[in-house]
Amino acid sequence: VQLVESGGGSVQTGGSLRLSCAASGFLEDEYAIGWFRQAPGKEREGILCFDTRYGFTYYRDSVKGRRTVDSNNAKIAVSLEMNNLGPEDTAVYSCAAIDDWGFSCRELKDNDYDYWGQGIQVTVSS
Repeated sequence: VQLVESGGGSVQTGGSLRLSCAASGFLEDEYAIGWFRQAPGKEREGILCFDTRYGFTYYRDSVKGRRTVDSNNAKIAVSLEMNNLGPEDTAVYSCAAIDDWGFSCRELKDNDYDYWGQGIQVTVSS
């Protein structure tokens, strides 16, 4: 499984960003793709996860944004759109995937995930 993030960078407070995670290499059709972030000095937190079994997305309550999903037979891209960003959104954003049998991603726990992208920096300046 390969996960590649794109779309990070620097924005000013109040701005928007769209991050995309391109995933490929799954052996089965049932898996989940999640977005996480880790701010300096803080623990990694889950933002959302898209479960392909149900076509459903679980969100953390505090998330400002939405997801879009584009898929074809070989690849899937899960994008995270964030609006009205503030300095507190500065972090390394990573996407991850899980495909274990019977998995659950609704708790947005990073230790449930088997595969990770390289991470991408988002910096919001005031």
